[in-house]
Amino acid sequence: MTTRHTARPATGTGYFLGEGPVWDAARQRLLWVDIMAGDVHEGRLGDRVEPTRTWSFEQSVGAVAVAENGDLLVAERETLTRVHAGGGRTHLARVLPPGSPSRLNDGAVDPSGRFLVGSLGGDREVLVRFENGGCTIVDDDLTLSNGLAWSPSGDRFYSVDTLTRTIHVRDYPAGARSVLFTVDDGYPDGMCVDADGNLWLAVWGGGRVECRSPAGELLAVVEVDAPHTSSVAFAGPGLDVLVITTATQHLSLTDVAAHPLSGRLFSASVGVTGLRTPYWNPGL
Repeated sequence: MTTRHTARPATGTGYFLGEGPVWDAARQRLLWVDIMAGDVHEGRLGDRVEPTRTWSFEQSVGAVAVAENGDLLVAERETLTRVHAGGGRTHLARVLPPGSPSRLNDGAVDPSGRFLVGSLGGDREVLVRFENGGCTIVDDDLTLSNGLAWSPSGDRFYSVDTLTRTIHVRDYPAGARSVLFTVDDGYPDGMCVDADGNLWLAVWGGGRVECRSPAGELLAVVEVDAPHTSSVAFAGPGLDVLVITTATQHLSLTDVAAHPLSGRLFSASVGVTGLRTPYWNPGL
């Protein structure tokens, strides 16, 4: 039997394309991005999420990760940038060619501390791993690279190809990719894994988050009053608050009127805890 939960709005402000929530346990802060605005946001999590700081970039920002010392790794439109805790910025690597029709999208840190990020917007999209100052191609045949997550032991890697509605799985770091399951109603977007090894997947166009077993079985659904549910992360001191980002992008005026909370962050208590987010290791 599928368990049902309902998310509640967690911010008073909405975002055009809220995405990529990350919990920084050492500093007890939540990070997320508003992709097309080019903003990385920081907030404090209590009964609600209180925004506290914003870093702005000239073009889009697909994802953010955190180093142990608090530095940020930001996936800009085509490049990776390090934002130092003192405020300075350092260019790290170019991922996409200048003027590419594609842009960088969702990213995450693997259990070893390496950052992976994918792209969208062109005919053949990539997923790359940033290591040794450069990028290693993981996949080069995607339609729209999206959510990334690992099993609690770190030996299984899950990845989303949105336009084919597919969630892939493979052994990590080196293993053959296979289809774990597909989504029929809506498009799979961002995801995370809980301490039991189950996947929590935001479904764009579906107004929901699905919990799936490692075998792909549907276990639970979190209803969200925002059709474009974009990503998820477990946050809070106990890693027991599911934070959900949403968007107003591609919604009609009628859709927004019917779902005025669209674009806000939401939260839900779902009775499980998440995994601690690995820190990006700049030395790898």
